[in-house]
Amino acid sequence: MVLEELKSLLPLNALPSLVIAFGLLILLGVLLSFGRRLESAMILERFGIPTALVFGIIAICIGPYGPIPVLPESVTEIWTQLPTPLLTLVFATLMLGRSLPSGNGLWKPVASQAFLGLILGFGQYLVGGIVVLMILTPYLKVDPLMGCLIEVGFEGGHGAASVMGNSFEKLGFTSGLDLGLAMATIGLLSSTLIGSFLVVIGRLKGWIGVHQNQNNKITEEIGSSITFLDQIRNLIINLGFAGLAVTFGVFVLFALRLIAPFCGDIFSEVIYAFPVFPLALLGSFLIRLILEQIKKTYLVSPIIQRELGILATDLLITTAMASLNLPLLINDWLPLSILAISGLIWNLSGMFIFSRMIFKDEWFERSLTEFGNATGVAASGLLLLRLADPRDNTNTLPIFSIKQLFLQPLLSGGLITVLAPIIINNIGLLGWTELCGVITLAIIISGILFTNNFSEDSIKKI
Repeated sequence: MVLEELKSLLPLNALPSLVIAFGLLILLGVLLSFGRRLESAMILERFGIPTALVFGIIAICIGPYGPIPVLPESVTEIWTQLPTPLLTLVFATLMLGRSLPSGNGLWKPVASQAFLGLILGFGQYLVGGIVVLMILTPYLKVDPLMGCLIEVGFEGGHGAASVMGNSFEKLGFTSGLDLGLAMATIGLLSSTLIGSFLVVIGRLKGWIGVHQNQNNKITEEIGSSITFLDQIRNLIINLGFAGLAVTFGVFVLFALRLIAPFCGDIFSEVIYAFPVFPLALLGSFLIRLILEQIKKTYLVSPIIQRELGILATDLLITTAMASLNLPLLINDWLPLSILAISGLIWNLSGMFIFSRMIFKDEWFERSLTEFGNATGVAASGLLLLRLADPRDNTNTLPIFSIKQLFLQPLLSGGLITVLAPIIINNIGLLGWTELCGVITLAIIISGILFTNNFSEDSIKKI
């Protein structure tokens, strides 16, 4: 009833929509934070069902396209702009709360993680191109640029789909924005649902390692003994460090865009489409490095940074599900379904086939995180890692985070994502698909040879 009364104010001006959107977002954040601590929610997460998924399903039901549409569309339209800021906050907290791994032997596990990420990324272009060439174009007469949608929607998510919508429109693919957002939503839902199910299977099969880490328990006990004022002070300080990492990313991106017009059209297009969250991750890394050098790491709380990242991830998933445009999915359900199923088959193949060829240790946690990243952006990968490894007892988080420093500028809304439709427009989808096939095969062979020649025993030393 309250929402219905508030909806009557919306036609007056845009301010109520903004106030309602962020007011509900704050309320949602509070509910998610406290809801995760309920015994029932903890039991669900032990079975691989994240709290964000439960809230997301409720949000779909009360969203503007759900069976009980009490949530105004003007509110969800504002929420559709949140994935990039929330994902930026997730990346800003990644490196702040953990000690930086030793450089000795670090490149081996990071390189093997990068091999799987590249296989999944370029393979999505390969699979998308094959499906469009062999099925969708002959029978449904779709635009060749649909061959990009798996990578744009799955790896790039809503942020990349929003940015790439302008590029698609310039190249004549006018429905690219809506289809990209729809594919991103499918990827996010698929990653959460299938990934959660995989966590359950992993526990039953014994794929998830049993780890003991007393340090985390001690830290939590110490953290719970401080006063309320100290907790507020720590929260403000840690929010400041996360904000500093975001500010670093924004500043660097702004500087790059200032020089972009002097570096050619392609460079300009790449930079203007480049997201800020990889640079926020770099800022997080540099801040942690400086704090370690000056021996001030006690200023950063691993627990608070972890909780900030978890909350941002949960909000991203819930708000994206609330904004799900069901009519759009219904209208283009056939080509989207074929592309999504093809992409999921490829990602699952990467998780259960290629990862076993490349990883020696902790294969399930590492490949599960990469599956989440390749299906529903990095936030989903981190969510699934949290379900499989809630106390960060494995070395997956630092390996994945450092790998993102190198791969994020290429895929998931980076250089390759921006260049792909331009290349398809110039050489055709067939040429681009053949090129991606060669690259994917070369990466698979290189990853296998790398594993056979180098041991990942150094992972345990990180």
